Amino acid sequence: MAKKKNLTVKVLNMKGEEVKELKLDESVFGIEPNEQVVFDAVQVEQANVRQATAKTKKRAEVSGGGKKPFRQKGTGRARAGSTRSPIWVGGGTVWGPVGNQNFKLQQNRKEHQLAVKSVLSDKLANNELTVVDAIACESKKTKEFVTFLDAVKAGAKVLVVVDELSEDICASARNLGWVKVVTTDNVSVVDLLNVDSFIASEKAITTIEEALR
Repeated sequence: MAKKKNLTVKVLNMKGEEVKELKLDESVFGIEPNEQVVFDAVQVEQANVRQATAKTKKRAEVSGGGKKPFRQKGTGRARAGSTRSPIWVGGGTVWGPVGNQNFKLQQNRKEHQLAVKSVLSDKLANNELTVVDAIACESKKTKEFVTFLDAVKAGAKVLVVVDELSEDICASARNLGWVKVVTTDNVSVVDLLNVDSFIASEKAITTIEEALR
């Protein structure tokens, strides 16, 4: 039988001071990352936010073409009945996108959970996970939030996960382009992969573990 890992992480306060240790669930933060399901999860997420905005006009939609451009015979040119023809410059497009393309992909629930667990385990293994006892702002000031991030030694790109998103936290972090604040039910694989630091409140960690067990 494989020996269980003793996964613990330091819990800091918003001043960067260690207050205690938190034991993490091995089944969430201690698995061997599965690269294939992570790749699939990224493909699904990116495909599902893709919009079908590309659209070309067919020959019935372009303007002109009501009159035969030149007589049928005697010109030495190939006969033509309309300037809307796809072989004419400015004519319609035959096989172009029509604006209702469906790029949706799916991944089953267990695979998606495995992908999230894989990325979380990788974050812990690479010391990119920071747990804070409670994340709260007393005012709507960006300076206060920056001071907090400096205290916990956040990286160049940061994902902050809280159990409940308050107006003060939103206002304090919204001017920081390198910081994204989300709740536990909006943690995505792409967001986790795109940051150097994953900062979460202790309550958010507990909620994530309960959802992924």
